[in-house]
Amino acid sequence: MASEKPKLEALEEEYAKINKLPRLTKAVEHVDKIIELLSAAREQVASAPESHTAITITKLQNPVKSAFEAVNDGLKGAAAANKKMGKALDKSFPLKPLPTDHDAMADHVSLINRAIAMHLLREGQFKVASTFIDEVQSTTKRENPEYLDERMDDGNYDEAASTTSSEAYDLSSLHSQELQESFAGMYYILQELKARNLMPAITWARKNSVELEARGSNLEFELSRLQFVWLFKGPSVNGLPDDENNGQRGALQYARSNFGRFQARHLNEINQLACSMAFAPNIAESPYRQLFAIDTAFSDVASSFTREFCSLLGLSAESPLYLAATAGALALPQLMKYTQKTLAKGTEWTTSNEMAFETPLPESMLYHSIFVCPVSKEQTTDANPPMMIPCGHVLAKETLQKLCKGARFKCPYCPSEGILKDARQIIL
Repeated sequence: MASEKPKLEALEEEYAKINKLPRLTKAVEHVDKIIELLSAAREQVASAPESHTAITITKLQNPVKSAFEAVNDGLKGAAAANKKMGKALDKSFPLKPLPTDHDAMADHVSLINRAIAMHLLREGQFKVASTFIDEVQSTTKRENPEYLDERMDDGNYDEAASTTSSEAYDLSSLHSQELQESFAGMYYILQELKARNLMPAITWARKNSVELEARGSNLEFELSRLQFVWLFKGPSVNGLPDDENNGQRGALQYARSNFGRFQARHLNEINQLACSMAFAPNIAESPYRQLFAIDTAFSDVASSFTREFCSLLGLSAESPLYLAATAGALALPQLMKYTQKTLAKGTEWTTSNEMAFETPLPESMLYHSIFVCPVSKEQTTDANPPMMIPCGHVLAKETLQKLCKGARFKCPYCPSEGILKDARQIIL
């Protein structure tokens, strides 16, 4: 780590030099001036007699030339600084060849294409996504003409078709106007949340309340509670009109109109909000001050909204392409280091479906908890799940079955005994 410090300091110095450079505002102004001069000259040539054309062009030469020189002078400093920064990056972090012995995704090009198309849609890049899908399907049609011709004849999906072809053809489902409109609606609501307007999100949550409740989601109540707090803050904070629908009076009126539907599941939270009204003159010193701390509340509900919106579409909250690229970038340095060491020792990586070492990923990228049986030393699976026995110890199901003598077993870690039917499966 110490050896990397001088490199980082050198990069910081080059970056500081770039920041000190004047902005290119002047260069942009000179470009605009050139456009104005050329436009004016074109109009003069179009309206004046042909004999005046040479005079107009002659008068144009010097102003245009001086403007171009001014633009170049403004760009020279920035270009030189960027060049130095590039050299510093290349010197500090020289390119290293990536391991290419085994490309795990070589046989899954269609999956990669689908991930790219979905990522573009999720980012709101609908035109780019449409062009990408058209080009992929055009390539697929050339490579698999028999498959696509059969599909176009009857319009039915053939479940028995090859995986590669069916995945590629499935990109057509991402072409739907309905899907694009859904993502456009999501981005509109997120923009409104960023502007601290909760009503579009509340309207969406109310419209989809049945599906959200079936998932056990609290999104609609979270949004309504935040709306109550936002109104309670008053016009000096929320910037809304100073009328009977704002301030403490507006918050109380909103609660009476909207909180009744949440009493079955959130009565305790509603009671706390109601009691907080008594401390309105000094809410910051009250026992309910945490309810009115909204520093991160809007970003939190935006994340919750994105997660629930994507879930109702059958999608993950984060883009799979973004997660795969980020996780890969985090794992790549260790993978390269591991590969270099194994090559030096004359060994090789023999596992094909898992990493040969633990990759430290952030908690947000850990999705599936794992359990390794302390007796068999094997990782549990759906077919061999972890089981908790009455004494509180946890074993794999197959291990527990091997320990049984008849219907009874003895815990390998304590003197307790139990019956197989008393063991409970743990859902990870």
